[in-house]
Amino acid sequence: MLLWFAFLALVLVAHVFDSPNLDYRLVVLGAVLPVCEGVLGGPWLLHTLPFCVVVLFGVMLVARGRRLAQRRWLGVPIGLFAHLVLDGTWARTEVFWWPFAGTDALGGSSVPEFGRWPEGLAFEVAGLLVGLWAWRRYGLGDRSRRDALVRDGRLTGVRA
Repeated sequence: MLLWFAFLALVLVAHVFDSPNLDYRLVVLGAVLPVCEGVLGGPWLLHTLPFCVVVLFGVMLVARGRRLAQRRWLGVPIGLFAHLVLDGTWARTEVFWWPFAGTDALGGSSVPEFGRWPEGLAFEVAGLLVGLWAWRRYGLGDRSRRDALVRDGRLTGVRA
């Protein structure tokens, strides 16, 4: 399930933050990155709230004093948070709150994204439909707008 996370995170973050300066490529990266844990045998750190908070604080500390760098790299933890919401990890207390709800919850099971077939196919179709809507909403048929997203991570249809 990639389309669901990529397009929903992009659209939701664009509507909630309404920031033309956020790097939406990094939001999408953060939103799809936890799916990689499926190959590693279950939900690991990328599916936990404490890890997302640590990444957020890490970005703020590493880029301290450099506002533009902070704004750009905040897309990764924002995408990670979006993933937790979109895949329902928040409903799995032992994973979401690891290590506070116990330390043996990680690994050894499937990630929520892969445990929902055939429902996962419906999520992917919904993600594709949201992606098509976003294409029109943000005018990505226009080459200059598309290039701004690909090159700079900016959605020019978001309020300036």
